[in-house]
Amino acid sequence: MGKHINKVSAAGLLIALGIIYGDIGTSPLYVFNAIITDKVISEELIIGALSCLIWTITLQTTIKYVILILKADNKGEGGTFALYALVRRRKKWLVIPAMIGGAALLADGIITPPISITSAIEGIKKLPALHNITQDTVVIIVLSIMALFFFMQQFGTASIGKMFGPIMLIWFSMLGILGSVHILDDLSVFKAINPFYGINLLINYQHGFLLLGAIFLCTTGAEALYSDLGHCGKKNIRITWGFVKICLLLNYIGQASYLLAHHKGLLVDAVTKETLSINPFYDIMPQWFILTGVIIATTAAIIASQAMVSGSFTLISEALRLNLWPKLKIRYPSEEKGQLFVPAINFLMFCGCAGVVLYGSCLWFSHRCYYAFYHHIIC
Repeated sequence: MGKHINKVSAAGLLIALGIIYGDIGTSPLYVFNAIITDKVISEELIIGALSCLIWTITLQTTIKYVILILKADNKGEGGTFALYALVRRRKKWLVIPAMIGGAALLADGIITPPISITSAIEGIKKLPALHNITQDTVVIIVLSIMALFFFMQQFGTASIGKMFGPIMLIWFSMLGILGSVHILDDLSVFKAINPFYGINLLINYQHGFLLLGAIFLCTTGAEALYSDLGHCGKKNIRITWGFVKICLLLNYIGQASYLLAHHKGLLVDAVTKETLSINPFYDIMPQWFILTGVIIATTAAIIASQAMVSGSFTLISEALRLNLWPKLKIRYPSEEKGQLFVPAINFLMFCGCAGVVLYGSCLWFSHRCYYAFYHHIIC
Protein backbone atom coordinates (compact mmCIF):
# COMPACT_ATOMS: atom_id res chain seq x y z
CA MET A 1 0.00 0.00 0.00
CA GLY A 2 1.36 3.39 -0.97
CA LYS A 3 2.28 5.87 1.72
CA HIS A 4 -0.23 8.35 0.32
CA ILE A 5 -3.09 6.05 1.31
CA ASN A 6 -1.96 6.12 4.92
CA LYS A 7 -2.04 9.91 5.02
CA VAL A 8 -5.15 11.71 6.18
CA SER A 9 -6.57 13.89 3.41
CA ALA A 10 -9.93 15.29 2.35
CA ALA A 11 -9.91 12.99 -0.69
CA GLY A 12 -9.04 9.96 1.46
CA LEU A 13 -11.81 10.77 3.93
CA LEU A 14 -14.38 11.15 1.13
CA ILE A 15 -13.28 7.88 -0.48
CA ALA A 16 -13.65 6.11 2.87
CA LEU A 17 -17.18 7.53 3.30
CA GLY A 18 -18.13 6.46 -0.21
CA ILE A 19 -16.96 2.87 -0.30
CA ILE A 20 -16.86 1.62 3.30
CA TYR A 21 -19.93 2.74 5.22
CA GLY A 22 -22.76 2.08 2.77
CA ASP A 23 -24.08 -1.09 4.43
CA ILE A 24 -23.70 -0.11 8.07
CA GLY A 25 -24.76 3.44 7.17
CA THR A 26 -28.15 2.43 5.76
CA SER A 27 -29.07 0.28 8.78
CA PRO A 28 -31.21 3.06 10.38
CA LEU A 29 -33.64 2.46 7.53
CA TYR A 30 -34.75 -0.88 8.93
CA VAL A 31 -33.29 -1.69 12.37
CA PHE A 32 -36.05 -0.21 14.54
CA ASN A 33 -38.69 -1.48 12.12
CA ALA A 34 -37.36 -5.00 12.69
CA ILE A 35 -37.23 -4.49 16.46
CA ILE A 36 -40.80 -3.24 16.98
CA THR A 37 -42.60 -5.56 14.54
CA ASP A 38 -45.20 -7.74 16.31
CA LYS A 39 -44.51 -6.06 19.65
CA VAL A 40 -46.05 -3.46 21.91
CA ILE A 41 -44.01 -0.26 21.95
CA SER A 42 -42.94 0.12 25.56
CA GLU A 43 -40.21 1.89 27.49
CA GLU A 44 -38.63 -1.46 28.35
CA LEU A 45 -38.46 -2.50 24.67
CA ILE A 46 -37.31 0.79 23.15
CA ILE A 47 -34.77 1.81 25.79
CA GLY A 48 -33.46 -1.75 26.10
CA ALA A 49 -33.11 -2.09 22.33
CA LEU A 50 -31.45 1.33 22.05
CA SER A 51 -29.00 0.35 24.78
CA CYS A 52 -28.16 -2.82 22.84
CA LEU A 53 -27.67 -0.78 19.67
CA ILE A 54 -25.33 1.70 21.37
CA TRP A 55 -23.17 -0.99 22.93
CA THR A 56 -23.20 -3.27 19.88
CA ILE A 57 -21.86 -0.45 17.72
CA THR A 58 -19.32 0.43 20.41
CA LEU A 59 -18.06 -3.07 21.21
CA GLN A 60 -18.48 -4.82 17.87
CA THR A 61 -17.63 -2.07 15.41
CA THR A 62 -15.51 0.47 17.29
CA ILE A 63 -13.42 -1.74 19.55
CA LYS A 64 -13.32 -4.97 17.53
CA TYR A 65 -12.92 -3.60 14.00
CA VAL A 66 -11.70 0.00 14.21
CA ILE A 67 -9.29 -0.39 17.13
CA LEU A 68 -8.17 -4.04 17.01
CA ILE A 69 -8.66 -5.73 13.63
CA LEU A 70 -7.36 -2.82 11.55
CA LYS A 71 -3.95 -3.59 13.05
CA ALA A 72 -3.90 -7.04 11.39
CA ASP A 73 -3.11 -5.92 7.85
CA ASN A 74 -1.22 -7.86 5.17
CA LYS A 75 1.14 -5.27 3.67
CA GLY A 76 -1.60 -2.68 3.97
CA GLU A 77 -4.35 -4.96 2.63
CA GLY A 78 -7.30 -6.24 4.63
CA GLY A 79 -10.09 -8.77 4.25
CA THR A 80 -10.72 -12.41 5.06
CA PHE A 81 -8.33 -13.89 2.52
CA ALA A 82 -5.67 -11.25 3.13
CA LEU A 83 -5.68 -12.29 6.77
CA TYR A 84 -5.61 -15.97 5.79
CA ALA A 85 -2.60 -15.35 3.53
CA LEU A 86 -0.65 -14.26 6.62
CA VAL A 87 -1.14 -17.55 8.45
CA ARG A 88 -1.73 -20.24 5.80
CA ARG A 89 1.87 -21.50 5.86
CA ARG A 90 1.72 -22.22 9.59
CA LYS A 91 -1.91 -23.23 10.03
CA LYS A 92 -3.31 -24.69 6.81
CA TRP A 93 -6.54 -25.76 8.50
CA LEU A 94 -7.45 -22.07 8.86
CA VAL A 95 -8.60 -22.24 5.24
CA ILE A 96 -11.91 -23.53 6.60
CA PRO A 97 -12.83 -20.45 8.71
CA ALA A 98 -11.48 -18.28 5.86
CA MET A 99 -13.90 -19.93 3.43
CA ILE A 100 -16.75 -19.57 5.93
CA GLY A 101 -15.91 -15.87 6.32
CA GLY A 102 -15.85 -15.42 2.55
CA ALA A 103 -19.20 -17.20 2.20
CA ALA A 104 -20.68 -14.95 4.90
CA LEU A 105 -19.52 -11.85 2.98
CA LEU A 106 -21.16 -13.17 -0.20
CA ALA A 107 -24.36 -13.82 1.75
CA ASP A 108 -24.23 -10.25 3.07
CA GLY A 109 -23.88 -9.05 -0.53
CA ILE A 110 -27.10 -10.88 -1.42
CA ILE A 111 -29.06 -9.65 1.60
CA THR A 112 -27.98 -6.00 1.58
CA PRO A 113 -29.55 -4.79 -1.73
CA PRO A 114 -33.05 -6.21 -1.06
CA ILE A 115 -33.27 -4.99 2.54
CA SER A 116 -31.77 -1.54 2.06
CA ILE A 117 -33.43 -0.68 -1.26
CA THR A 118 -36.84 -2.00 -0.16
CA SER A 119 -36.65 -0.09 3.14
CA ALA A 120 -35.75 3.10 1.25
CA ILE A 121 -38.51 2.74 -1.37
CA GLU A 122 -41.17 2.01 1.28
CA GLY A 123 -40.84 5.65 2.31
CA ILE A 124 -43.06 6.61 -0.63
CA LYS A 125 -45.99 5.28 1.41
CA LYS A 126 -45.58 8.36 3.57
CA LEU A 127 -46.38 10.63 0.62
CA PRO A 128 -50.07 11.67 0.64
CA ALA A 129 -50.44 10.98 -3.09
CA LEU A 130 -49.00 7.46 -2.73
CA HIS A 131 -50.30 6.57 0.72
CA ASN A 132 -52.38 3.66 -0.61
CA ILE A 133 -49.67 2.17 -2.79
CA THR A 134 -49.68 -1.65 -2.62
CA GLN A 135 -46.82 -3.89 -1.53
CA ASP A 136 -46.83 -5.47 -5.01
CA THR A 137 -46.01 -2.08 -6.53
CA VAL A 138 -43.13 -1.62 -4.10
CA VAL A 139 -41.80 -5.06 -5.06
CA ILE A 140 -41.96 -4.21 -8.77
CA ILE A 141 -40.10 -0.93 -8.20
CA VAL A 142 -37.41 -2.67 -6.12
CA LEU A 143 -36.92 -5.47 -8.68
CA SER A 144 -36.68 -2.91 -11.50
CA ILE A 145 -34.00 -0.94 -9.62
CA MET A 146 -32.02 -4.09 -8.87
CA ALA A 147 -32.26 -5.36 -12.46
CA LEU A 148 -30.87 -2.04 -13.73
CA PHE A 149 -28.27 -2.00 -10.96
CA PHE A 150 -26.85 -5.44 -11.80
CA PHE A 151 -27.03 -4.74 -15.53
CA MET A 152 -24.87 -1.63 -15.07
CA GLN A 153 -22.16 -3.58 -13.23
CA GLN A 154 -20.55 -4.61 -16.51
CA PHE A 155 -19.71 -0.96 -17.25
CA GLY A 156 -17.94 -0.35 -13.92
CA THR A 157 -18.30 2.60 -11.56
CA ALA A 158 -15.37 4.74 -12.71
CA SER A 159 -17.63 7.50 -14.06
CA ILE A 160 -19.86 7.82 -10.98
CA GLY A 161 -17.61 6.45 -8.23
CA LYS A 162 -16.30 9.93 -7.41
CA MET A 163 -19.83 10.95 -6.43
CA PHE A 164 -20.17 8.25 -3.76
CA GLY A 165 -18.22 10.14 -1.10
CA PRO A 166 -20.16 13.45 -1.32
CA ILE A 167 -23.50 11.60 -1.48
CA MET A 168 -22.68 9.57 1.63
CA LEU A 169 -21.55 12.75 3.37
CA ILE A 170 -25.00 14.21 2.66
CA TRP A 171 -26.62 10.96 3.84
CA PHE A 172 -24.83 10.83 7.19
CA SER A 173 -25.36 14.54 7.76
CA MET A 174 -29.07 13.99 7.13
CA LEU A 175 -29.13 11.10 9.62
CA GLY A 176 -27.51 13.21 12.31
CA ILE A 177 -29.72 16.26 11.76
CA LEU A 178 -33.00 14.30 11.64
CA GLY A 179 -32.11 12.41 14.80
CA SER A 180 -31.06 15.59 16.60
CA VAL A 181 -34.41 17.25 15.88
CA HIS A 182 -36.28 14.52 17.81
CA ILE A 183 -33.67 13.58 20.39
CA LEU A 184 -35.52 15.54 23.10
CA ASP A 185 -39.00 14.16 22.35
CA ASP A 186 -38.64 11.79 25.32
CA LEU A 187 -35.69 12.37 27.64
CA SER A 188 -35.95 8.85 29.09
CA VAL A 189 -34.03 7.54 26.06
CA PHE A 190 -30.77 8.76 27.62
CA LYS A 191 -31.09 5.93 30.15
CA ALA A 192 -30.06 3.65 27.27
CA ILE A 193 -26.44 4.71 27.79
CA ASN A 194 -26.51 2.40 30.81
CA PRO A 195 -25.90 -1.16 29.51
CA PHE A 196 -28.12 -2.51 32.32
CA TYR A 197 -31.23 -1.77 30.24
CA GLY A 198 -29.90 -3.74 27.28
CA ILE A 199 -28.97 -6.72 29.46
CA ASN A 200 -32.35 -6.53 31.20
CA LEU A 201 -34.12 -6.63 27.81
CA LEU A 202 -32.25 -9.74 26.70
CA ILE A 203 -32.82 -11.58 29.98
CA ASN A 204 -36.28 -10.54 31.19
CA TYR A 205 -38.20 -9.43 28.07
CA GLN A 206 -40.31 -12.16 26.47
CA HIS A 207 -38.17 -13.75 23.71
CA GLY A 208 -35.75 -10.90 24.34
CA PHE A 209 -32.70 -12.91 23.30
CA LEU A 210 -34.25 -13.38 19.84
CA LEU A 211 -34.14 -9.60 19.41
CA LEU A 212 -30.40 -9.92 18.86
CA GLY A 213 -31.16 -10.89 15.26
CA ALA A 214 -32.68 -7.45 14.67
CA ILE A 215 -30.21 -5.60 16.87
CA PHE A 216 -27.15 -6.97 15.07
CA LEU A 217 -28.45 -5.46 11.84
CA CYS A 218 -26.98 -2.20 13.17
CA THR A 219 -23.46 -3.53 12.66
CA THR A 220 -23.92 -5.42 9.41
CA GLY A 221 -21.32 -4.33 6.90
CA ALA A 222 -18.76 -3.52 9.59
CA GLU A 223 -16.42 -6.05 7.97
CA ALA A 224 -15.99 -3.53 5.13
CA LEU A 225 -13.87 -1.42 7.49
CA TYR A 226 -11.29 -4.19 7.32
CA SER A 227 -11.82 -5.61 3.84
CA ASP A 228 -11.41 -2.15 2.23
CA LEU A 229 -8.35 -1.26 4.29
CA GLY A 230 -6.10 -1.26 1.21
CA HIS A 231 -8.28 1.29 -0.60
CA CYS A 232 -8.48 3.87 2.18
CA GLY A 233 -5.86 3.37 4.87
CA LYS A 234 -6.52 2.85 8.57
CA LYS A 235 -6.12 6.52 9.56
CA ASN A 236 -8.81 7.68 7.13
CA ILE A 237 -11.08 4.85 8.28
CA ARG A 238 -10.66 5.64 11.96
CA ILE A 239 -11.32 9.35 11.55
CA THR A 240 -14.40 8.91 9.33
CA TRP A 241 -15.80 6.27 11.68
CA GLY A 242 -15.97 8.86 14.46
CA PHE A 243 -18.23 11.03 12.30
CA VAL A 244 -20.30 8.08 11.05
CA LYS A 245 -20.82 6.65 14.53
CA ILE A 246 -22.07 9.97 15.91
CA CYS A 247 -24.56 10.37 13.05
CA LEU A 248 -25.81 6.78 13.40
CA LEU A 249 -26.29 7.06 17.17
CA LEU A 250 -28.07 10.41 16.85
CA ASN A 251 -30.50 8.91 14.38
CA TYR A 252 -31.16 5.81 16.49
CA ILE A 253 -31.71 7.94 19.60
CA GLY A 254 -34.03 10.26 17.65
CA GLN A 255 -36.08 7.32 16.37
CA ALA A 256 -36.33 5.81 19.85
CA SER A 257 -37.34 9.13 21.39
CA TYR A 258 -40.01 9.66 18.71
CA LEU A 259 -41.47 6.16 19.21
CA LEU A 260 -41.80 6.64 22.96
CA ALA A 261 -43.31 10.12 22.59
CA HIS A 262 -45.86 9.27 19.87
CA HIS A 263 -46.51 5.50 19.74
CA LYS A 264 -46.00 4.24 23.28
CA GLY A 265 -48.42 1.41 24.11
CA LEU A 266 -49.24 0.64 20.47
CA LEU A 267 -49.13 -2.94 19.23
CA VAL A 268 -47.31 -3.05 15.90
CA ASP A 269 -48.73 -5.95 13.89
CA ALA A 270 -46.64 -7.07 10.92
CA VAL A 271 -49.60 -7.84 8.69
CA THR A 272 -52.26 -5.27 9.51
CA LYS A 273 -52.63 -1.81 8.05
CA GLU A 274 -51.72 -0.41 11.46
CA THR A 275 -48.05 -1.20 10.97
CA LEU A 276 -48.00 0.55 7.58
CA SER A 277 -48.45 3.90 9.30
CA ILE A 278 -45.36 3.38 11.50
CA ASN A 279 -41.93 3.75 9.98
CA PRO A 280 -39.58 5.32 12.55
CA PHE A 281 -37.00 6.40 9.99
CA TYR A 282 -39.43 8.35 7.82
CA ASP A 283 -41.65 9.39 10.73
CA ILE A 284 -38.92 11.66 12.08
CA MET A 285 -38.81 13.53 8.75
CA PRO A 286 -40.95 16.63 8.20
CA GLN A 287 -43.66 15.98 5.61
CA TRP A 288 -42.17 18.43 3.09
CA PHE A 289 -38.84 16.60 3.16
CA ILE A 290 -40.05 13.01 2.67
CA LEU A 291 -39.71 12.90 -1.13
CA THR A 292 -36.18 14.28 -0.92
CA GLY A 293 -35.48 11.85 1.90
CA VAL A 294 -36.67 8.89 -0.17
CA ILE A 295 -34.42 9.93 -3.07
CA ILE A 296 -31.37 10.36 -0.81
CA ALA A 297 -32.11 7.09 1.05
CA THR A 298 -32.53 5.15 -2.18
CA THR A 299 -29.29 6.57 -3.57
CA ALA A 300 -27.47 5.65 -0.34
CA ALA A 301 -28.98 2.14 -0.49
CA ILE A 302 -27.73 1.71 -4.06
CA ILE A 303 -24.25 2.87 -3.02
CA ALA A 304 -24.37 0.39 -0.12
CA SER A 305 -25.32 -2.35 -2.56
CA GLN A 306 -22.52 -1.31 -4.90
CA ALA A 307 -19.98 -1.54 -2.11
CA MET A 308 -21.09 -5.08 -1.24
CA VAL A 309 -21.19 -6.26 -4.86
CA SER A 310 -17.78 -4.76 -5.64
CA GLY A 311 -16.46 -6.38 -2.47
CA SER A 312 -17.87 -9.70 -3.60
CA PHE A 313 -16.09 -9.42 -6.96
CA THR A 314 -12.83 -8.64 -5.18
CA LEU A 315 -13.38 -11.55 -2.79
CA ILE A 316 -13.89 -13.99 -5.65
CA SER A 317 -10.76 -12.77 -7.43
CA GLU A 318 -8.77 -13.33 -4.22
CA ALA A 319 -10.31 -16.78 -3.83
CA LEU A 320 -9.30 -17.62 -7.43
CA ARG A 321 -5.70 -16.65 -6.70
CA LEU A 322 -5.72 -18.95 -3.67
CA ASN A 323 -7.37 -21.78 -5.68
CA LEU A 324 -10.41 -21.70 -3.40
CA TRP A 325 -12.94 -21.13 -6.20
CA PRO A 326 -13.47 -22.74 -9.64
CA LYS A 327 -12.03 -20.77 -12.55
CA LEU A 328 -14.27 -17.94 -13.72
CA LYS A 329 -14.05 -15.24 -16.35
CA ILE A 330 -13.03 -11.85 -14.95
CA ARG A 331 -13.43 -8.62 -16.88
CA TYR A 332 -11.91 -5.20 -16.20
CA PRO A 333 -14.47 -2.54 -17.26
CA SER A 334 -12.11 0.39 -16.69
CA GLU A 335 -8.46 1.22 -16.10
CA GLU A 336 -9.22 2.35 -12.55
CA LYS A 337 -7.38 0.28 -9.93
CA GLY A 338 -9.57 -2.33 -8.27
CA GLN A 339 -12.31 -2.20 -10.90
CA LEU A 340 -13.30 -5.70 -11.97
CA PHE A 341 -16.44 -7.54 -13.05
CA VAL A 342 -17.24 -11.25 -12.67
CA PRO A 343 -20.25 -12.03 -14.93
CA ALA A 344 -21.15 -15.38 -13.32
CA ILE A 345 -21.11 -13.95 -9.78
CA ASN A 346 -23.07 -10.90 -10.92
CA PHE A 347 -25.82 -13.16 -12.33
CA LEU A 348 -25.89 -15.38 -9.24
CA MET A 349 -26.13 -12.37 -6.93
CA PHE A 350 -28.96 -10.86 -8.96
CA CYS A 351 -30.89 -14.15 -8.76
CA GLY A 352 -30.24 -14.31 -5.02
CA CYS A 353 -31.33 -10.70 -4.42
CA ALA A 354 -34.48 -11.12 -6.53
CA GLY A 355 -35.25 -14.34 -4.67
CA VAL A 356 -34.98 -12.59 -1.30
CA VAL A 357 -37.36 -9.83 -2.44
CA LEU A 358 -39.89 -12.31 -3.84
CA TYR A 359 -39.64 -14.55 -0.79
CA GLY A 360 -40.26 -11.59 1.52
CA SER A 361 -43.23 -10.53 -0.59
CA CYS A 362 -44.75 -14.03 -0.54
CA LEU A 363 -44.24 -14.28 3.22
CA TRP A 364 -45.97 -10.93 3.74
CA PHE A 365 -48.87 -12.00 1.50
CA SER A 366 -49.30 -15.34 3.31
CA HIS A 367 -49.41 -13.51 6.65
CA ARG A 368 -52.08 -11.16 5.32
CA CYS A 369 -54.15 -14.15 4.14
CA TYR A 370 -53.81 -15.82 7.53
CA TYR A 371 -54.81 -12.59 9.29
CA ALA A 372 -57.87 -12.16 7.07
CA PHE A 373 -58.92 -15.81 7.54
CA TYR A 374 -58.45 -15.76 11.30
CA HIS A 375 -60.17 -12.45 12.04
CA HIS A 376 -62.98 -12.52 9.46
CA ILE A 377 -63.89 -16.22 9.50
CA ILE A 378 -62.83 -17.74 12.81
CA CYS A 379 -63.46 -14.66 14.94
